Amino acid sequence: MEKQRRGLFQRFLDGIERVGNKLPHPITLFAILALLVIVVSAVVSMFGVSVEHPGEDKTVEVKSLLSSEGIRYIFESMVDNFIGFAPLGVVLATMLGIGIAERTGLISAALRGFVLSIPKVLITAGLVFAGIMSSVASDAGYVVLPPLGAVIFAGLGRHPLAGLAAAFAGVSAGFSANLFLSATDAMLGELTIDAAAMISPEYAETINIAMNWYFIIASVFLLTLVGAWVTEKIVEPRLGEYKGDYREDLNGLKPIEKKGLTWAIISFVVSAVLLSLLIVPGDAPLRGENGAVIQSPFMQSLVPVITILFFVPGLVYGIVTKNIKSDKDVASQLTDTMASMGMFIVLAFTAGQFVAYFAESNMGIVLGVLGANFLEFLNLNDMPFLLLVLFMLVVGFINLFIGSASAKWAMLAPIFVPMMMQLGLSPELTQMAYRIADSSTNIITPLMTYFAIIIAFAQKYDKKMGIGTMISVMFPYSMAFLVFWTLLLFVWMMLGVDLGPGSSFFYNN
Repeated sequence: MEKQRRGLFQRFLDGIERVGNKLPHPITLFAILALLVIVVSAVVSMFGVSVEHPGEDKTVEVKSLLSSEGIRYIFESMVDNFIGFAPLGVVLATMLGIGIAERTGLISAALRGFVLSIPKVLITAGLVFAGIMSSVASDAGYVVLPPLGAVIFAGLGRHPLAGLAAAFAGVSAGFSANLFLSATDAMLGELTIDAAAMISPEYAETINIAMNWYFIIASVFLLTLVGAWVTEKIVEPRLGEYKGDYREDLNGLKPIEKKGLTWAIISFVVSAVLLSLLIVPGDAPLRGENGAVIQSPFMQSLVPVITILFFVPGLVYGIVTKNIKSDKDVASQLTDTMASMGMFIVLAFTAGQFVAYFAESNMGIVLGVLGANFLEFLNLNDMPFLLLVLFMLVVGFINLFIGSASAKWAMLAPIFVPMMMQLGLSPELTQMAYRIADSSTNIITPLMTYFAIIIAFAQKYDKKMGIGTMISVMFPYSMAFLVFWTLLLFVWMMLGVDLGPGSSFFYNN
C-alpha cells in the first residue's frame, strides 16, 4: 500500500512536470504574460472593475494599458522596467565577486576541502540550514547557495539538481525563519502594528517587531529537518542517477591549493574585520537612526558586502596559485562571468516588462483584495482557526501573482489584522500565519523574481530543464514546509508559548 501511495504521488509530480514543460521558454513566457496583461487590463477596465484599497482608504480601478496614457507608459517605461528589474543588479553585482572566486578555482578547492572534512550525512541538512539563515542577508542567498549546492552534490556523485533544490528550498521557502531578526521582521512588523492600531491603539503600542522571534527560531530547526528529509527521500530518488557531463573533482587538495586556501581565508577574515568596523561601533557610518542595525544602511548594502567577501579571497587565491598573473587576467575572468549571464540578462528584460505592467495596471491589488474579501464574506466568526487556515491558503494563492512579501502584507494587513482581532486572534499570530503561507509557496511560482535565475543555474546540469520540471522538483518542499510549519504553529498554540517577546496568540477586547 505504501508503495502504491508513493507511486501515485510520483505520477502526480510527473503530471506537473509534463504540463509545466509545455509552457514556453521563460523568456518567451514573460513576453507573452506582458502582452496578456496589456490586453486583459483593457478588457477588465471596460467593465469598471474596482476595489477599495484598505490601506489607503481609496478606490483602486484596473487601468487599461491600451489607453492613450497606457500606451505612453509602455513606451516611456520600457528601459526603466529593464534596468529597474529587482534581481538584475543584485545578480550581476554578486556574480562579479563569485565569478572571480569560481574561475580562479577558490570555490572548487574550498568545496573539496569542505565535503572531505565533514560527515556526508550532514551535508544535505547543512545546505538547507545555510539557505534558511541566508535570509538575514536579504536576497543574496538566491544567487550564492543554489549553485554551490549543485556543485557540492555533483562532487559527491549525487544529483546536482538535488543539491540546488535543497539550497533553493532553504533560501526561498524558509525565508521567514531565522535565528536572528532581519529586515523582514522590521518591514512586516511595522505594517502589523499600524493595522492593529485601527482596532486598538493601546494594544498596538505593546507590539514590537520581534513579535515572532521565538517561533521563527524554532522554525529553523524544523524546516532544516523537513528540507533534508524531502531531499533525500523524495526529490533525489525521483531525479535518479545523474547522467550529465558535469563532474566536480573531489580529490585531495594539492599543496599549492592548500596554500592558496590559507591566504584566501586570511584575506577573508581581514576583509570581514574591516567591513565590521562600518557597522559594529556605535557611531559606525553604516548604522541606522539611533544606532539601529536591522534598519540601517548596512542591511541595504549586503550585496556589495558579499561581493567584496567573495572577490578579495578569490583574487588572493588566484594570485597565490598563479591563476592570476596580471590585471588582464582579472578583467578576462570578469568578462567571462558576465558573458555566462547572457540568458538571464535577456530574461530580465521581458520579466521586467511583465512585473511593471502588472503593477501599473493595478491588477495585482485588485486580485489580492478580491481574494481577501472572499474570506471575509464567508463570515466564519465561530470558527476562527478555520478562518486562519483559509487565510493562509489565500495568501499562498496570492503569492503566485504578487512576489513581494511586504507589498502583499501592506495590502492584506489592514483587512485581516483587524478582522482576526475581532475574532479574538492576535496581530502577532496573524502575521506569523501570513509569513508561513508566503514563504512556503515562493518556490512553486514561476513569477517569483528569482525563479528564472534558478532555472538558469539548473540548465548547467540539465539543458532541458524547464518551468514544469523545476516546479515538480520544488513542489514536495512547498507542501511539506506548509504542512509541517502550520502544524508547528498549532502545537505552539496548544503549548501556550509566546510567539516572541510579549507576543501571545489571543487578543482580548
